[in-house]
Amino acid sequence: MARGADKVIEALDRFGVEYVFGHPGGAAMPIFDALLNSKQIKFVLTRHEQGATHMADGYARATGKPGVALVTSGPGATNTITGLLTAQMDSSPLIVLTGQTVTSMLGKDAFQEADVFGISMPVVKHSYLVKDPNDIPRVMTEAFHIATTGRQGPVLIDLPKDVTQGAPFPECTTDFPDKVYLPGYTWQSKPAPELLQEAAELLKKSKRPLLYLGGGCIASGAHEAAKAFAEKTRMAVTNTLLGKGAFPEQHELSVGMLGMHGTAYANKAVVDCDLIMSVGGRWDDRITGKLDEFCLDAKKIHVDIDPAEHGKVIMPDVFIEGDARQVLEELINLVEPIDTTAWIAQIDEWKEKFPLKYGKRGGLKMQAVLDRMYELTAGRAVVTTDVGQHQMWAAQFYKTAHHRQWISSGGAGTMGFGFPAAIGAQFGRPEETVVAVCGDGGFQMTLCELATATIHKLPIKILVLDNKYLGMVRQWQNLFFDNRYSGVDLLGNPDFVKLAEAYGAKGFRLKRTADIDKILKQALDYNEGPCIIHAECEKEDNVFPMIPAGAPISEMLIEAPKEKLAQPKGST
Repeated sequence: MARGADKVIEALDRFGVEYVFGHPGGAAMPIFDALLNSKQIKFVLTRHEQGATHMADGYARATGKPGVALVTSGPGATNTITGLLTAQMDSSPLIVLTGQTVTSMLGKDAFQEADVFGISMPVVKHSYLVKDPNDIPRVMTEAFHIATTGRQGPVLIDLPKDVTQGAPFPECTTDFPDKVYLPGYTWQSKPAPELLQEAAELLKKSKRPLLYLGGGCIASGAHEAAKAFAEKTRMAVTNTLLGKGAFPEQHELSVGMLGMHGTAYANKAVVDCDLIMSVGGRWDDRITGKLDEFCLDAKKIHVDIDPAEHGKVIMPDVFIEGDARQVLEELINLVEPIDTTAWIAQIDEWKEKFPLKYGKRGGLKMQAVLDRMYELTAGRAVVTTDVGQHQMWAAQFYKTAHHRQWISSGGAGTMGFGFPAAIGAQFGRPEETVVAVCGDGGFQMTLCELATATIHKLPIKILVLDNKYLGMVRQWQNLFFDNRYSGVDLLGNPDFVKLAEAYGAKGFRLKRTADIDKILKQALDYNEGPCIIHAECEKEDNVFPMIPAGAPISEMLIEAPKEKLAQPKGST
């Protein structure tokens, strides 16, 4: 006879879970007690439940294996919602286990009770409320299956205390099922042959094709297939923010990231291409700009494992439902090299004319720090980011060549994500150099996890790019709101070097451009635990290129405009 809690932990052992990130509480105590019986799982105590979910997410994105978080009921569970939304928007596989009040008290406003099943439903791939301990083996098996198959995503399992506690409550007498039976849950990995042929025919007629790679290529491990496909067809390749690493950005065929803060040459290629083929991307608003002017004369091919993406934003000429890697591996046999000589020459001309650049005068530039971090790590670090200006500059200047090397919050744009995600990534990839690129605003949302990183002696390099502003909001207020700054001045920022020392971590201060290499080398050589590089950067610098929200890509701003801009009509 076993408690429900014992079956929960047995399931984690069965599915090869290495780490569980979380924070305990009364309703989850039976699960925490059972956790002590596992010889395989290491529990990582976080300082906040949001940090736990971001760590599990960072672990999942760095390794390709599902991340697991364990928290208690009520506020413990609701504190995971931001992390669940972040994972759902970016299709990251998580299992979040939450304690709950006993079943007899459900709906009666018991202590630390919340309708976690209902609250979480819009931000998870699936959620469970388990009311019988004998359902635990089935539910745990289904949860891992759902989280890691098809379009991946988070699954929440709400576990009332009497379901996990055992005597005097019922115990679990069932075993784990041999296979999952979910008749309503299907996905198609093998693409339809006739659709592959249609796509091949469109590619054959193209003269200016563009291959656009999204986060689905990372999830499916399509990086090698994408490189082989691009090199055979001689297509120019662009990637989304979450598609960094699906194709080497240093490659001659790469035009880097497209979209709102993408490279000028990527966006010019989008405007002038005669065919655009999206693999594992969802045509989101950051990519398309003004939708009714997006690639009007170009043929569109869309490859995605999620049929719900078909026609949701763009109606393609061909939609191929299937796994990104498998589609590319099959389609490559149907295509021939395309004569793109003139097209690539035009792109090379744009690259020369509109390179990524930044001013050399004034104070310390975030771009300069990130550019040197890229060079000093030989472009091989696992990079996590927070959200804002520093995120966009990191995407531009830290070129990504390797699979699962870039971890950033895309769809949700979650401030506070970068640092705890780096902790999860470092646990998952202990031999790798992990760099967390943070703004002074986002870092302060989850900096309490410095305790977690220090206790475990994780050698994370935390690059705090401090301009004492909520920089991206300030940039918009500067460009679109007559420079009327409201709510963006981060007066009262701490001394981040002293903060690091207060937690027992190492702190480095960077103020001058001339000291960038010296300080970064010292930080990269420090491996006794986490360190903060407090880079005191120029206060008012703006990210370019930039496509104003809701504007067509053709109206991309290469540099600061000389005339006043109208307030954007699209989303921020």
